Amino acid sequence: MCYRHPDRQSYVLCQRCGRTICPQCQTQAAVGVQCPECVREGNAGVNRGRSPIVTSIRRARTTSQPIVTYTIMAICVFVWLLQVIPGSPATQLLAYNPLLTAAEPWRMITAIFTHSPGSPLHLLFNMYTLFIFGRMLESILGRWRYVALYLVAGLGGSVAVLLLSPYTWVVGASGAIFGLLGAFVVIQRKLGMKNPQLIVLIAINLVIGFLPGFQISWQAHVGGLIAGIAVAFAYLRTRRPEQKTTQILLVAGIVVALVVISLVRLFVIGL
Repeated sequence: MCYRHPDRQSYVLCQRCGRTICPQCQTQAAVGVQCPECVREGNAGVNRGRSPIVTSIRRARTTSQPIVTYTIMAICVFVWLLQVIPGSPATQLLAYNPLLTAAEPWRMITAIFTHSPGSPLHLLFNMYTLFIFGRMLESILGRWRYVALYLVAGLGGSVAVLLLSPYTWVVGASGAIFGLLGAFVVIQRKLGMKNPQLIVLIAINLVIGFLPGFQISWQAHVGGLIAGIAVAFAYLRTRRPEQKTTQILLVAGIVVALVVISLVRLFVIGL
């Protein structure tokens, strides 16, 4: 919510202090937008000669740390360390195989915290992408919305694997991360910002998943991307505080739809 207008929900942050501001409070800066206070300080030259310590304290007061992003990264690294232990059953216990969905459905979520034990680059690339975009999305959406987005996108990736590649073992946070990237693009465009470079990056990574020899689950990427975009639209259509219940119901509806699709694939169509 806007710090000056608590009744208005906004996903835009002041580029200088990190406070959330609604469209009425935004002033376009050279990079991003600024709140009225930062604009006044800049115009008055208040920041000249300010101690770096004072600036750091002010930023610490006004900007929350991306705790959820760092926690997800820590879990992924910890699980990967367990996976690389010789003889460790971590991969077999946490990775997702659609054939095990009915008996062990939690694998659809635990798999997004695992990575290929023989490829540290798999982990490093995903964590780098999460570090870059996860922190921004967590600041924009808030922690709980961000958690929901990440988990629903991860679930969407697993559902796509169930539908399109039901005999394949999969690991990795890529499906959930593609969901974050899709949501980031949707939110940016809704706020009037364009990022063609990010769209190109997403497209390139999707195409790479289709190339033989890379052993990449393009199904998880596509499923996570679609689920992430769906959640982003749900958030954008329910931005006002009085729409919180509607927002929760919309996200829950997306989860229910994914569960129903999975049940139909398992028990109606069959594997």
